[in-house]
Amino acid sequence: MSQPVSIPTTGSDLDDPTLPCSNNGVEEEDPLISPVDGELSSDSNNGDSGYWLSGVKFFGVDLTPDNVAVAMVYFVQGVLELAKLAVSFYLKDDLHLDPAESAVISGFAALPWLIKPLYGFISDSVPLFGYRRRSYLILSGLLGAFSWSFMAILVNSKYGAAMCILLGSLSVAFSDVVVDSMVVERARGESPSMSGSLQSLCWGSSAFGGIVSSYFSGSLVDSYGVRFVFGVTALLPLMTAAVAVLVEEKRVYASLNEPNLPKTGLSFLETSKQHIFNIWTAIRQPNIYLPTLFLFLWQATPQSDSAMFFFVTNKLGFTAEFLGRVKLVTSVASLIGVGLYNGFLKNVALRKIFLIMSIVGSALGMTQVLLITGLNRKFGISDGWFTIGDSLIITVLGQASFMPVLVLAARLCPEGMEATLFATLMSVFNGGNLLGGLIGAALTQLFGITKDTFNNLTTLVIICNLSSLLPLPLLGLLPEETPDPTSKHSSDVEMKPI
Repeated sequence: MSQPVSIPTTGSDLDDPTLPCSNNGVEEEDPLISPVDGELSSDSNNGDSGYWLSGVKFFGVDLTPDNVAVAMVYFVQGVLELAKLAVSFYLKDDLHLDPAESAVISGFAALPWLIKPLYGFISDSVPLFGYRRRSYLILSGLLGAFSWSFMAILVNSKYGAAMCILLGSLSVAFSDVVVDSMVVERARGESPSMSGSLQSLCWGSSAFGGIVSSYFSGSLVDSYGVRFVFGVTALLPLMTAAVAVLVEEKRVYASLNEPNLPKTGLSFLETSKQHIFNIWTAIRQPNIYLPTLFLFLWQATPQSDSAMFFFVTNKLGFTAEFLGRVKLVTSVASLIGVGLYNGFLKNVALRKIFLIMSIVGSALGMTQVLLITGLNRKFGISDGWFTIGDSLIITVLGQASFMPVLVLAARLCPEGMEATLFATLMSVFNGGNLLGGLIGAALTQLFGITKDTFNNLTTLVIICNLSSLLPLPLLGLLPEETPDPTSKHSSDVEMKPI
């Protein structure tokens, strides 16, 4: 039921970090450096007692306290899917919005992901209570709890719902920026294979969180209503605040005159100017802006998700409980997609992955036409089983094709500003996702698709699926090399001009 190349936005899709601890090119002592080893190496296994899970690996990555914290934050992002179905039913049944309006309101969730470098500036330049990471994880968790509590108790209009969705998404985006900086710093200097393992750990944790929440997302809506689900969801971001204590971070001791500024004495404005200059210098390089342009166009194709949701609920009569089961299947499929990439695709050339996945995904996305026209029933396949099977296959392919996007973005980042530029690249990518959703909403309105009228839904689905092939002639903008970890220069590939 989902678009072949649609990326989750809570998580998300999409992912996407902060800034490293450097100021005006002068590197300070990294607050994320472990006091035990003096470095954060994802593949270190020296048996030091300072790592309470030393030697335990998952997806090929050591479960150090920092890695556990990262995995838990991604897990929370997946668990927050608990409210996604409730939000869809709330907009449709409680606020009585049309598909196009619902798509626009839901699009507000993508807005905080467009300014992710700003969160990096704030986190690096303005430590709270002496911490750049822990304090902002706690703040993000509290903000998320507040937004969902407000949604559960007071919101009764589409404007209030849009604001709460915006704040909840901001909570996830800011925490994502903080923990992803740790992932990007590890990716620099590691082999592409290890970079893929790190991203697999993150997105595997998110997919597992989605599995935990998916079935209950529907049954709780049917049994207790959307307000109850919003109230339960308000408790989940507090987990992000709790795992902040696992982050290995040295406290920043500032002078009495400048309690919140970096030790170099640079003002926040001067630091921000330097960061902006560094970003502009980096993105002007063809080996960075050309792949970024492709990723933006690849994600900016129109989506029909909102119209399909109204169709399966109002026309086919799918209940919230059944859609929760479908979400459970897609969450498992996401985990399978991560495993597929981690096990078989992380050493395959990027161009080949995008080409094959786009063509196959677009073709399989056309199966939605069978559901809309009812042809599946002529083959003896019920609407329910057809939807489950269709969602399973498409989600596996979509997640497997999304993983190399994260790896590519991390590998494009030059040394010394990897987290800053990574956040910028992923903001551009999320901007493409938002644009694709808005184009889909406009097409939905143009074709006259409402909560009760679906005459042109087939045309909309066909256009959305074919449009996903439009960026393929620009595959030449992607790097040409195959990320072979056995190559003697593979560890240098990620930071070199393409």
